[in-house]
Amino acid sequence: MPLLGAPLLDGTCVAAGAHAATITDMAGRTVEIPHDVHRIVLGEGRLIYALAPLEREHLFDRIVGWQGEFRTADTQSYDQYVARFPAAAKVALIGKTTADTISPEKVLDLRPDLAILTISGHGPGASSELVSQLQAAHVPVVFVDFRANPLHDTVPSMRILGTVLNRQAEAQDYITFYQSHLDRVTQAIAKVPMEQRPTVFIEMLAAMRESCCHTAGKGNMGAFIEAAGGRNIAAPLLPGYIGDIALEKVIASDPDIYIADGTKGPRAAGPGLRMGAEVSPDLARSSLRTVEERPGISTLRAVTGGHAHGLWHAFYDSPYNILAVEVMAKWFHPDLFADLDPDRTEKELYGRFLPVRQEGTFWITP
Repeated sequence: MPLLGAPLLDGTCVAAGAHAATITDMAGRTVEIPHDVHRIVLGEGRLIYALAPLEREHLFDRIVGWQGEFRTADTQSYDQYVARFPAAAKVALIGKTTADTISPEKVLDLRPDLAILTISGHGPGASSELVSQLQAAHVPVVFVDFRANPLHDTVPSMRILGTVLNRQAEAQDYITFYQSHLDRVTQAIAKVPMEQRPTVFIEMLAAMRESCCHTAGKGNMGAFIEAAGGRNIAAPLLPGYIGDIALEKVIASDPDIYIADGTKGPRAAGPGLRMGAEVSPDLARSSLRTVEERPGISTLRAVTGGHAHGLWHAFYDSPYNILAVEVMAKWFHPDLFADLDPDRTEKELYGRFLPVRQEGTFWITP
């Protein structure tokens, strides 16, 4: 921990007295953080993705409450974490899968000394009743984000978490890894003329809805497409970073590359891409073929020409998004990135930074 009163590299000032640090969070709020944080509440369960590289073997030592969407949206990863950390199954649920299910009273009953929330996503926002009640109870609330503008917000969010958790060294270690891999892709893509970049469509949670097509615009997975040297056909069609466009628009655009994403496990029921922890390559590939066979999608040039791919949906809200960027770069520009090895990057990330080795399939090509 830096000396009290000393500035951190990101401009954060470590204050003397009862508080260890005064930080500016991703919502632009100034927050005083206590020196010793012992009881943490997570506004979204999937914030565990961000805490894992920082807390590592101590991941569940301080988490006393979280929202329940992690165990339903990424069941296999949740099961793997519970197997490694039995305490995970005992973490109190403060809500189900949406912000309106969260009980401020239940949160306060847990006596947290820190709440970590996200600006965008399934959890409570800055104007929520939960934030008001936590502030009234003098519980610091910190906002981070990995969802709306991930390639811009991942590094500062990890740096903020490193400060509030007193894990600055671990945060900087991850940031250095992350930034070096991102720079490797974006610096090469900067030299590729726009007309040489393929058109791309990503169908998020593919085949899980009655109608096509849920996708990303300017931001979220769309940001990965752009960074990897693709032209996202949905970017000019959506007002926000996530939304729906008509299948007819996709067919009319007839993209060069089609990507389906999903996070269903081998025991899940219903349609959708099988992808993520515990999923074998064969199961992922066969489920991708099923997704491709739907009316309209099956006629796309990308599908008939063998340029359709599958991707883990949870990259859309995780600091592991660098893997999605590398995989897309390899798909979009195989010659330019002949020596890029996303599998090696995945092994380094999971082996070096995470306390649970995520065995499974996180991207696939037919």
